[in-house]
Order: sequence, then structure tokens, then C-alpha cells
Amino acid sequence: MQRHSIEPRADWRAKVEALGLSFHTTDAPYWDESAYYSFSMAEILEIERSTGELFGLCCQAVEHVLKTDRWEEFGIDRSLAPAIRRSWVEDDVSLYGRFDLGLDADGVPKMYEFNADTPTALLEAAVIQWYWLQERFPDYDQFNSIHERLVAQWKISELQGPVHFACCRNSDEEWATTIYMEDTAMQAGFQTHRLFMDEIGWKADRFVDMQNRPIRTLFKLYPWEWMLREPFGRHLSREPWQLIEPAWKMILSNKRILPLLWELFPGHRNLLPAYTSPEKLGESWIKKPVFGRGGVGITLRESSPRELATPGSPEVEGGSIYQALLKPPCIDGRYPVLGSWIVGDTPAGMGLREANSPITTEASRFVPHRITP
Repeated sequence: MQRHSIEPRADWRAKVEALGLSFHTTDAPYWDESAYYSFSMAEILEIERSTGELFGLCCQAVEHVLKTDRWEEFGIDRSLAPAIRRSWVEDDVSLYGRFDLGLDADGVPKMYEFNADTPTALLEAAVIQWYWLQERFPDYDQFNSIHERLVAQWKISELQGPVHFACCRNSDEEWATTIYMEDTAMQAGFQTHRLFMDEIGWKADRFVDMQNRPIRTLFKLYPWEWMLREPFGRHLSREPWQLIEPAWKMILSNKRILPLLWELFPGHRNLLPAYTSPEKLGESWIKKPVFGRGGVGITLRESSPRELATPGSPEVEGGSIYQALLKPPCIDGRYPVLGSWIVGDTPAGMGLREANSPITTEASRFVPHRITP
């Protein structure tokens, strides 16, 4: 993996906006094409292999939780167990997820976490960096079949349409991601409707939208733990509707999956040691909130008492887990993290975020990549 500086396209803002990336700049560019990363084909194949293997481990961990009823460890109310079990047994549709990976000194991908329920940085990875590649390096390739695989996954899903697409009102990123996912569904032949989460209603024993149309299939860019707190949350396990991502993703979107994976597969080459307390990790570790997002509430301890922390309480709702410290490599003063996408059960592509510190946050930049022959 190498980082290369490059002159941005003069009209890059207009070009990415035309592709749907409205949130390309806040205080500084979020989409950053003043650099790119290059990977050898051997590195790409290792990332692809590791992503597929990690997803297999995660599925085995779901099976384990279902068999052993370890709901309390995940903060999941036992009343939800039948709905989660049904969604797994009936193979409810799962479209996508994103593994955040770091590379160790030998170039082996290590799992930081799995964004299994509401992953973002999708439009950037699937579309924006692909068009950048076609313009800047048309003779090169990229680890990126995300868009094609999403459309194909919709086509084989056997979902009942129309499909409703919902997210919060206050996030340009979530809105753009939701609209992009709607576009992939439309390309697969589905009729679609848009709404915001606060427009979902419960009427006559069914979920409805603002036009009183029944919601049979819902793509929700909204975490399961938040869904359960909504006024309609008590009805979620009663209604025979399809939610994307499905209920069994509640297990994987919870960072308590990291200690469980280490418990089930100790020493696996793609896992980092993880526990519910720091004693076994010595003086170097990273503390993560169980339901944390965007790098909020993280504490990185490199050697006692040296610590780096991000704002936010790590103890809100569910507590924290501790993971062995593997800092991203520092390249030109930047710390890149790989976001490796899974569509269905197939590795599909990669995006990179780079930060000015070892902790990736919402302010971290998205940087494109290419494969070097």
C-alpha cells in the first residue's frame, strides 16, 4: 500500500455533486482527491479473502448466540429473540455491510469492527471513486464491484415491493446514501417510495407511510437499537414485514461481537484480541462504546498513562469493549483505514478513510484508490 499526492481535478466539486455527493466539503474537503492509494493485486486478493472469511466467522457467531441465548451480553431484550431467530432461520435479505480493517506489519488485514446495520461511505466507494478512476487512470483497475453486486442482490432477493426507503432528516450523508440505495433498487426493477423515519406510522395493525400505503419492505438507514425506542418499536416483532438490514444484524452491529469472535476463534489471523475489560491487554488497548458511531467516545491507550480520546461518553447505552491496539500505519502524517464491503455474502470492493490521528472520525477524509499491475 502506497500513498501518492496528485493534483485534484479543477472541477471536481461539480463532478461529484452531479453523482450525488452533496456533502463533499464542510470545513475542509471530505472527498479528498489530492491523494490516492495504490495496492498490488496480491494485497487486494488478501483483503478480499480476509473479508469473506471474516463474514463467515460473523455468521458462525450469530449461530452461536442463537443456540446459547446470550442475549443479555448484547443488551438485547429476550422478547426480541423470536424475531431475531426467525429472521435468521428464514434467511431474511441482507444487502450489505462494511468491515473496517487495519493492516499489521506483515500486511495482514485485521478487523477493527463490522458496520453491519447502517454502514455509510457507500456512495463514495461504489460510484464516486470509480468515476474518478475512469477519468484519471482509465487503464487501471480498482477493487470495486459494489454497485453491480448491489443491483444483482436486489434482483435475487425475492422481496415484496414496493420498497420504502427511510432515514433521518438531519444528515446529508445518510440522505445521499439512502437515495443511492433506492437507485440500486430501481435499477433492479423495484417500485420505491421515500419517507423519513418520523413519518412511519402504525395503523390498523400494520405499518403505513404518510399516504396510508402499507410498508411491506423497508430499507432503513437507522440503527436497530434506535428503531426499538421509536413509538412504533413495540410492534416491530409483530408485523410480518421485511426490514433491511434484518433483525439478526442486531447481533453483529453491536461491538460486543468483537470479544465473542475472539472467544470463539482465538488467535485467528484476521482478528484482534478483544475483551469486556482491559486486564488481559496490558498497557496498550483501545476502548470502544458498544453502540458507538463516527469515532465518538473512543479512548486509545498506547502506554500507560498516555491516552488519546475523542469527545463523547463511551458509557452511554451498553458500555464498552476493549480491543488490542493496532494503530493504522502513518503515511505522510495520515492514518488510513480500509473499509471493505460485503454484498450479500460476497466481498465487493473497498474504500479508504484517512485521519490526522489514529482514530477515524466523521471528519476523516475519503481518499480513492487504484490497483497497480
